[in-house]
Amino acid sequence: MNMPPNLSIVIVSYNTRALTLSCLRCLYGELRLSGLDQKSEVLLVDNGSRDGSADAVRAEFPAVKVIARGKNEGFGVANNRGMDQALGEWIVLLNTDAFPKPGALAALLTYGNSHPEAAVIGPRLLNPDGTLQVSCWKFPTPLRAWLDCFGLTVALSGHPFIGDYYYWPHDRQRYVQFVVGACMLVRRAAYEKVGGFDPRFFFYAEETDWQKRLTEAGWRIAFTPDAQVVHLRAASREDKATVNPHLYRGADIYMQKHYGLLGLLSMRLASILGNLTRMLFWSVVPREKLGQRKTLTAKTRQHGWVLLRQLTHWPVDRGKSSAGMP
Repeated sequence: MNMPPNLSIVIVSYNTRALTLSCLRCLYGELRLSGLDQKSEVLLVDNGSRDGSADAVRAEFPAVKVIARGKNEGFGVANNRGMDQALGEWIVLLNTDAFPKPGALAALLTYGNSHPEAAVIGPRLLNPDGTLQVSCWKFPTPLRAWLDCFGLTVALSGHPFIGDYYYWPHDRQRYVQFVVGACMLVRRAAYEKVGGFDPRFFFYAEETDWQKRLTEAGWRIAFTPDAQVVHLRAASREDKATVNPHLYRGADIYMQKHYGLLGLLSMRLASILGNLTRMLFWSVVPREKLGQRKTLTAKTRQHGWVLLRQLTHWPVDRGKSSAGMP
């Protein structure tokens, strides 16, 4: 009689065939190296990819349980589908652009098994060149939006209340407010108690909201540098005139859900003033002198795009979903 797996790894894919296959090759190598291959299962939730991702995974990795969806339901909903079918006591949510380094999964499990109060454990994320990628943050609040607007979270980064984790070197185990969702070890008991991601968050802020709900339910969010994962997050491109609208929609939903309409309006006003100030600043910086005409023009246009979006994009989603399950 086969024993149920102790570890379930859930991966969500959407038109990332080559990247998904590379992620799975790295993952299975790590599972074999750590001796976890006989104690784990891998589930791929394909969000309606049109590039043959699901068939390619079935062909190369027949052991993977492929859950093919007919359309892109969003990142959070897809993870919920995977967690619903996962059998393990522990669940790893892994992005297709995240590659665990040797021993990473074992280190996450070691921490989780010795800290029963932790619902989510995040690893140390690295850029492809080996440099640190900031992966721990404090929960957004209307007040923090104003602090960010005036640059105080950066200027006073070491302050225990005002500062963030941005300049912290991510070099020791500690509890944090929330971790980036590129790779997270999740305790099944916490998932069963609180539920999954709120389906209103299509992409961005879903892991922030989820970890806030877990925290409010009495669980802790932890970070351990003993586990390291390379994350190929697309770097912010200076020549982009716009940013992903899902980012701002997620922020709107999060703020209104947790702080009401007044909290949302306060955050929007802070964003408007902050982007207006930055747009004006970058528009008057001498371009010829610095030799960065293209970069500075892009910065001006990007802040202008955000300013326009924050002034005109109304109303936001006012749904009342709180269970977090589709």
